[in-house]
Amino acid sequence: MNLDKIIWNKHDGNSIIACTEKIKVMAENLTEIQSIMQDAYEDAILMDICPNQVLEEFHKIINTLHNPYKDHK
Repeated sequence: MNLDKIIWNKHDGNSIIACTEKIKVMAENLTEIQSIMQDAYEDAILMDICPNQVLEEFHKIINTLHNPYKDHK
């Protein structure tokens, strides 16, 4: 997955983020998250935990994320 090639939209959904530093930070963050999740996934498999259950739990975590800046525009 090429995280540097993602086109990020602004909050309004009508325009894109053009700032290369913001794009770089997002790519770095996603790379780090992906690495941590891959490590946790592999650990679970080595501990004989059902891989599908691990993925379901990852999805639950994602679904609980909230925007602390709701009023940010």
